[in-house]
Amino acid sequence: MTEYKYDTQCLIEGQNLDEDKINAYFQQNFDGDSLIAVGDETLIKIHFHTNKPWEVLEYCASLGEMFDVVVEDMDRQSRGLKG
Repeated sequence: MTEYKYDTQCLIEGQNLDEDKINAYFQQNFDGDSLIAVGDETLIKIHFHTNKPWEVLEYCASLGEMFDVVVEDMDRQSRGLKG
């Protein structure tokens, strides 16, 4: 079993998005690893492994319009099942 069960990904479209502030918020407020938060002022790609994807998605939705949301169970995937 993996330490962080869910691979959580999404795109955020908005205004004045700041990838450095988003990275800092993740590091201070969420338990997880493999953080990628990259983009520009209008579009950010998020990738994060966590046990509480709903908290991550709630934060992301507060930043702008969220789309292409994917939450995959990596434990199931490691057993050869659909994530």
